[in-house]
Amino acid sequence: MNNISSIPLENLTYTLIPVIMVLIILVKWKLGATHAIYAMSRMLAQLLVIGYFLNAIFASASAQITLIILAIMLFFASWIALGTVKQKRRKMFGKAVLSLFVAGGFTLFIVVIGVLELNPWYQPRFVIPLGGMILANSLSSISLAAERFQSELSNNTEIIQARNIAFNAALIPTINALFAVGLVSLPGMMTGQILSGVSPFIAARYQIMVMCMLFASSGISTACFLTLIRNDYKPQEAARE
Repeated sequence: MNNISSIPLENLTYTLIPVIMVLIILVKWKLGATHAIYAMSRMLAQLLVIGYFLNAIFASASAQITLIILAIMLFFASWIALGTVKQKRRKMFGKAVLSLFVAGGFTLFIVVIGVLELNPWYQPRFVIPLGGMILANSLSSISLAAERFQSELSNNTEIIQARNIAFNAALIPTINALFAVGLVSLPGMMTGQILSGVSPFIAARYQIMVMCMLFASSGISTACFLTLIRNDYKPQEAARE
């Protein structure tokens, strides 16, 4: 099998053909393509810029830079996670940061030191992408949990029951991904490794690591967050919201 080392930019433009088809449908059906065009444009700009940015970071191999990047990612993830409870965003921000830090930091430590045995541990080529995967998945779980917890309390659900319902709801996407992996989908990391020529058996081991990592970080971060915000909510207050 030939290794795929690079995709020429002119070849990458072919992926825009089906994208344009979807945009045409949006226009024809009068659904408005402006938002989708903005999203696609932003995605292209962000990924191209981050590609060059990460290339420089990977070359530096500095523990300080790696930790700074992870800290920035942590703060952005915490803010984004609370988008479903904007009226309490500032109040809960610190608790979201702490939850993601505890769960993400613990899980990343286990993977970097125990599973991958990186030496040195701060290699940005590994630590930053893995940290990003953990934070992205965990923020989604916290976002779902926060919205569902508030919703249940607004319906006068007892607080422990509301917490449990919110926790279960937050884990649904991750648990569904566990059921689907290998049968319905080959996730991005595994697909990327296979395309680059890595043995599917080795790629499967890495994907197992990733799936366990995401499930654990989502569960721990959500449990921490729901525990920390419990005293911020009273059923009467939530009902008014």
